[in-house]
Amino acid sequence: MVFKRRDKRPVWKSVALFFWPKGGWARAFRYVNLRVRRLPDPPHRIARGIFAGVFVTFTPFFGFHFFLAAGLAWILRGNIIASLLATFVGNPLTFLAIGTASLQTGHFLLGTRKYLPEEVHRSLGGKFLDAGQDLRHNIWAMFTPETAHWGKLTVFYNDVFLPYAVGAIIPGLICGITAYYFSLPLINVYQKRRKARLTAKWHALKQKAKVSARGIAAPKAKPSTPSPDDQNQG
Repeated sequence: MVFKRRDKRPVWKSVALFFWPKGGWARAFRYVNLRVRRLPDPPHRIARGIFAGVFVTFTPFFGFHFFLAAGLAWILRGNIIASLLATFVGNPLTFLAIGTASLQTGHFLLGTRKYLPEEVHRSLGGKFLDAGQDLRHNIWAMFTPETAHWGKLTVFYNDVFLPYAVGAIIPGLICGITAYYFSLPLINVYQKRRKARLTAKWHALKQKAKVSARGIAAPKAKPSTPSPDDQNQG
C-alpha cells in the first residue's frame, strides 16, 4: 500500500503517541495553530470552521468527530480543513474535562442524576464496559439462537449517552463561540501582516528585476580611438 508504514509500529507505541505525541502537546498545538493561520480562506470562514470543530468535540460521537465537524462546517459555510484541525481541542488531556462538563450539564438539564435507581450507580468506565458486553452479545445473537440483552445498553443510554448528548450543547456552544471570536481577529491580523510581507517581497523582487534589466539594456560604452587627423596634430 502507498500509505503503509515501512517500519511497523508496535501497539504500545501507537497508544503512547496517542496520549503524548512526538515532541509533546505544545509542539502539536503550535503546528495546528500554524496550519490554521496559513489556510487560504477569508478569516470569517476559517473562524466558522474552528467553531464547528470545537463544538463537535463536546459531543459523545467519538470516532465520528471528523465527519461531524466537516459536515457542520459545510452547513455553516466555514473552512472544512479548519474544522478538522479544531477537533484537536478534544485530546487525552482535555477529554476528562469535556466529558465531565457535558455529563454534569446534561444531568442538570434533564434532572436525572438524583432520580437514578441504586442499581445503575456504577462507575462511568463500568457502564462503558457493560454496554460493550451487551453490544457484543447482541451482535453474536444475530447469528445464533441466543436472546439479545438490552438492559445494560438501556442503562448506558439513559445515564451516559443521552445526558452527554444533551449536555454537550451548552458547553459546546460556549467554547465554540469563544473560539470563534478569539480566533477571528487573530487570523485577520495575521493574514494582513502576511499579505503585507508578501507584497513587500514582491515589490523588492520586481525592483531588482528592473535594475537587472536596465543593466542588460545599457551596454558599456567602448573607448573611442583617435582619428588620423588627431594623430597628425599630435
